[in-house]
Amino acid sequence: MRRGGGAERVGLFVDGANLYHTSRALGFEIDFAAMLGFFRGGTYLVRAFYYTALIETEDYSPLRPLTDWLAYNGWQVVTKPAKQQADPNGRMRIKGNMDVELAVDMLEMAPQLDHVVLFSGDGDFRRLVEAVQRMGVRVTVVSTVRSQPPMIADELRRQADAFIDLEEIAPDITRRQVEPRGRPAPAAAAATPAPAPARPTRATPADPFADTTLDPEV
Repeated sequence: MRRGGGAERVGLFVDGANLYHTSRALGFEIDFAAMLGFFRGGTYLVRAFYYTALIETEDYSPLRPLTDWLAYNGWQVVTKPAKQQADPNGRMRIKGNMDVELAVDMLEMAPQLDHVVLFSGDGDFRRLVEAVQRMGVRVTVVSTVRSQPPMIADELRRQADAFIDLEEIAPDITRRQVEPRGRPAPAAAAATPAPAPARPTRATPADPFADTTLDPEV
C-alpha cells in the first residue's frame, strides 16, 4: 500500500562497512550513482543514507574521498570517528559501529516512507526492522547468502518483508569486477598460516577499507 497515493516512497539505508565487505566477498565494486538510479526507477526515492565510521590520521582519512563524493552526488552521509582497540593478541582493530545512528534515522524517517531498503546483514537490526514494520512500512533487506559463510544473519532475513541477494542486482549497481575476498575461516591448530596477500598501503575510493580491520557484523 502507498500512503497518500502516487509513487511508492522509498528510503535507502546503507551500512557502509557491511556493504563493502559483502560486495568484495562476491567480487565486485558498488557504483553508488547507479544504485541511486536503480532505486529511483518507478519510485519516489525520498532519501538515501550512507553510514560509516571515519578512520582519521594526522593528514589522511582513507574514506574521505568516498564520503565527499557521496555527499555531492545525492547521498546523505552520516559519519563518526572510528576508535582503535587492541584485541587479546595485541593487534590493533578499528571499531566504528553505526547501528544507533542508522536506527534513529530510520525510525524518524519511517512516517514519510512506504518502503525501507536496508543494505546490511547485521542481525542486530532485526528489532529495528520489526519496529518499522509495526509503523506500516515494508522493509527489504539486501545482503547475500552466496558467500561463504553467508553475510546475512538468518534472523534478519526472516524478519524482513523481502530479501534481495546483492548478487542478483549486481549488473545494475556495480562498476567493475574485483578479486573476491572471502571472510577468513578459523585456521586449524596445526596448520601453518599462509602469507597475507599484498594490500594497498593506503585505501582508495575504490577500496576504502583496504588498510583497516573494520569487519562487518552479522
